[in-house]
Amino acid sequence: MRVCFPALLLAAPLLLAQQPLNTLPYTPSLDLNAMDRSIQPCDNFYRYACGGWIRNNPIPADQPRWDTYGKLTYENQLYLWGLLLEAAKTDGPRNAVRQKTGDFFHACMNEPALETAGAGPLQPVLLQIEAIRSLRGIPAYLAAQHLSTTGNALFNFGSSQDYANSSAIIAFADAGGLGLPDRDYYTKTDAKSIEIRDRYLAHVAQMFQLTGSAPESARAQAAVVLRIETALAKATLTRVEQREPHNLFHKMTPAALQKITPSFAWAVYLSALHLPGSREIREINVTQPAFYRELENQLKTNPLADLKSYLRWHAVHSQARNLSAVFVQADFDFYSKYLRGVPAQQPRWKRCVQLVDRTLGEALGQVFVEKTFTAKTRARTQEMTKHIELAMQGEIETLPWMSPATKTKALEKLHGIVNKIGYPDKWRDYGTLAIRPDDFFADVTAATIFESRRQLAKIGKPVDHAEWQMSPPTVNAYYDPQMNDINFPAGVLQPPLFDPKMDDAPNYGNTAATIGHELTHGFDDEGRQFDAKGNLRDWWTKTDAAEFQKRADCVSDEYSQFTVVDDIKINGKLTMGEDVADLGGQQLAYIAWKVVTNGKNLQPVDGLNPDQRFFIGMAQWACGSERPENLRANAITNPHSPNEFRINGVVSNMPEFQQAFSCKIGQPMVREKACRVW
Repeated sequence: MRVCFPALLLAAPLLLAQQPLNTLPYTPSLDLNAMDRSIQPCDNFYRYACGGWIRNNPIPADQPRWDTYGKLTYENQLYLWGLLLEAAKTDGPRNAVRQKTGDFFHACMNEPALETAGAGPLQPVLLQIEAIRSLRGIPAYLAAQHLSTTGNALFNFGSSQDYANSSAIIAFADAGGLGLPDRDYYTKTDAKSIEIRDRYLAHVAQMFQLTGSAPESARAQAAVVLRIETALAKATLTRVEQREPHNLFHKMTPAALQKITPSFAWAVYLSALHLPGSREIREINVTQPAFYRELENQLKTNPLADLKSYLRWHAVHSQARNLSAVFVQADFDFYSKYLRGVPAQQPRWKRCVQLVDRTLGEALGQVFVEKTFTAKTRARTQEMTKHIELAMQGEIETLPWMSPATKTKALEKLHGIVNKIGYPDKWRDYGTLAIRPDDFFADVTAATIFESRRQLAKIGKPVDHAEWQMSPPTVNAYYDPQMNDINFPAGVLQPPLFDPKMDDAPNYGNTAATIGHELTHGFDDEGRQFDAKGNLRDWWTKTDAAEFQKRADCVSDEYSQFTVVDDIKINGKLTMGEDVADLGGQQLAYIAWKVVTNGKNLQPVDGLNPDQRFFIGMAQWACGSERPENLRANAITNPHSPNEFRINGVVSNMPEFQQAFSCKIGQPMVREKACRVW
């Protein structure tokens, strides 16, 4: 069904685009209405700080979860919608940035054109698969598909920093080829996992039918797909195994990779990628050699017809969301409604805003930053970051379990961290990307090829340390261990996460703790293995490494006791890095806040003392709810613990919290043997 937007509904986002975000309806970073004071903070601090928010903010029908981050993301999307509606207008002057983003959005919103096209955009690709006559025909086809779609048929190929030389970009060949979210979906034998695979078979068969296969043929092809994907999944490292960087570092020449996979013509594949300047690839990091040995087995033992069925599925799967409504709905019904428990499809405008942000994020971000992000906010965030780094320096210098030699290297790494706040200093150039207002599928393809070629063009070149991995409107942040930088887009530095109207207590509890979280990632179980230059190098003494691991295991063992949903526990080995960062970040924020407010004679506000306000501000970034199906899926795939445990797990390990709320030993928020890493 086509989504129509009445004039009044369209007027709202247009109005939003004409005013700064900070003039829109305002939620403070410490919201008394979000609390539930009938809950004792020492019994369940998360429910005490967030019970009112959860009660007043039911999960929208089109979301798998709903929390403070999700709500701010939605508000940013509303604002971007207004910007894109303005940019799509052709009755006035538009610069290149507004032309590309506006025309892309206009084409995306043209549902009648999508319905008219139906499965037509897939036909050239399906004909290419049909024309493959031997294994020699697969590499050239696959190169074209890897360039033009976000799919990962058979494997993933791209570029990244060399683990041994972070100043250089080399080719990466990674595992891939799966249609389910993770290898564990294929390998687990419990009743729910078997049910999921049965539903997956039905979904794949349905998609084959939508492209013209008869029901019996569709079911047979689906069985082939599941068989091949299961074999690839079993040869793929688990997510926990992939947390160890050394497991993913296996540099070799193309000739050596050819010996592992003699049935796949790598020279043909690499030539078909049309690397800029006829650049020759001399080395490839093959992240999972065992996977490629199994890939060879599948190429060698499967009939060509079966391999073509597999390729057809991935061709459809990679483009389903860019086709007519029947494909979009089928994709949603399995991946969102069934696997994540989401009752309703997102409205078209949301999906189009998200797509423009993913593909033209720095073009759209220029306008977003111009209208929403102030120099004052940037400066205040930089000041917070400085105090967090000073707190980390003090902690490292006084750690009783770390030797002077390792401390010297740790401080070198800390002082080498680069802070990126708000937006890139240099905007990405989309000049070679042609976007049309009347051909959505062509626009998606062109944008995907543009990004694929941009990534491949990096091979053999020096690293661009100014580059960002997130667009400015994104409500998130990250640490990159090889860049050794922390990145905070403008989108996450908005109320109620960062609140210029509030004092330091909730802002340090919230935003400063996020800064500390990302900083701590440089010293978590993964990040600590990279040095100040971003090279994978062991700079720890053996004794110090063992002391770190003992403390990290304390956190992992603790979180592994928490029940996510039904009988499913947190996989503490998977979430270790995020849990360590949550705890370390909050401790750093508290230390920094105490330094910043020293001598200020802070007084209670609304019946809450300053320390209580710090911790409530900390908890309220995570207020929210999650559907059981989404909790189940995230327990397999997400390295973050559910929000409730990200709060209660932290405060139960902090004596400062227990003192603030007068908690006693024996109460749930007091862990007798507290964990602390940093």
